[in-house]
Formats: sequence, C-alpha cells, structure tokens
Amino acid sequence: MRNRPNQTIQIEPIGIMHSPFGEKFGTPRQSGLIETAVGEIELFPPFNDPRMLQGLDGFSHIWITFQFNRCVDQGWQARVRPPRLGGNTEVGVFASRAPFRPNHLGLSVVRLIEILKAPLRLRVSGVDLVDATPVIDIKPYLPYADSKPDARGGFAAQAPESRLAVMFSAAAEQALGELPDGDAVRQLIAEVIALDPRPAYRCGVEPGRRYGMHLGDCEVAWRVLPDGAEVTAIEPVSN
Repeated sequence: MRNRPNQTIQIEPIGIMHSPFGEKFGTPRQSGLIETAVGEIELFPPFNDPRMLQGLDGFSHIWITFQFNRCVDQGWQARVRPPRLGGNTEVGVFASRAPFRPNHLGLSVVRLIEILKAPLRLRVSGVDLVDATPVIDIKPYLPYADSKPDARGGFAAQAPESRLAVMFSAAAEQALGELPDGDAVRQLIAEVIALDPRPAYRCGVEPGRRYGMHLGDCEVAWRVLPDGAEVTAIEPVSN
C-alpha cells in the first residue's frame, strides 16, 4: 500500500449557490425532485471569467460539487440514519449521502437553464442546496458516462413519492395573490410539502402539528391534517 499523503489539501470555493431554501428544513433531500426549485450559481473572481464557461451551454445538465458548510462544525460520523430508512436504521456514512461526512462534500446534478451575465452566473433548476452553499466545482453531465440504467440503488432504489395532499387556506391564497410570482411560489410550496420534509420519525399521522419554513422570500406556515397538510400563512420577508 502507498503511504498516506502528509500534505493538507486546501479547497477554495469558486462560487455560491443562491437558492429558494433559506434553511435545511424543507430543502429536498436529493436534486431533481423538485424541478420548480430554481437557483443561481454566482461565480467568484477570478473564476467568473467567461472563458471558463465556454462550451457549457451545449449541455443540458451539470454536476455541482459543494460543501455542507452548515455541518462542518458538527464534525463527521462513521454511521448515520438515512431518512429513507425511517431515521432509525444505521448505515455507514459512505453508504449514504448524509452531510456528516469527512470533508463535508456533496454532489448534485441540476438542469442548466441559462448562463447569465453581469454578474456571471448559472441559472439552474432541480436545486437541493440551502441558500449560500459554497460551490466547489462544476462539471458537465455526460449521459453516456453518468447514466447507468442497470445500476442498483440499495435502500433507495426508487425516487420518493409525494406523501401529503397540500391545501391552501383562504389567508394563504390571498397572500399568494399579492405576490408578483404567486403562481410559481404556490407550486414550489406545494411540491416541497407534498414530499413531506418532516424528520422521518414524525412522518406518521400527527393532526394539528404546525411547522414553518423559509422558502424563497417568504415565511411559510403549515399544519398537518389527518388526510394531508394545509398551508395556513405566507408572509413575504426581505433578504
């Protein structure tokens, strides 16, 4: 076996993700689950050189390497409890996509909508990153190499299904009607809650329990019903 390298590897973020998810709660657990989740990758100097993106517009999707920066101070764990296993069964951290891993690096594939200028940034959809997540690298998605139809998915063989039927109260509907992009906000909220963002151990029936989360430029309040969930209030907030 080769000797372990003794040098320290330093990684510099090349940019930052601007996403509609202001906190971990409500953020999709995988990319592509909510295509209406649109974000922008802002590139930092000197990586905001247009020459570095030459040819990227020919690809429909890109890989984003990022850091789970909000978990760095909590360290890493050898074993974790994936939500897909109910939050009670442990697996090795390398058999999961949990954030509590050595170096706290994550990987997501998103759709590239367009490349914007002034400032240079990438508009993408299917985002599963919390707002202000550091972006470490960007690579094009190659269908012939990155898609393996015969691959096995272990304990997460299928995409999660929508669990909650989502309704909006009269007050929430009124608030949406006052937003310039109310229809898009409504769809985003509905899709996020339908996937049931609650911790796995709370995903049973708990009528009346109330939750709140920061989505886009809004604080969203909702409650659990016996047959789904109801959005009770939507309050715009400033960034």
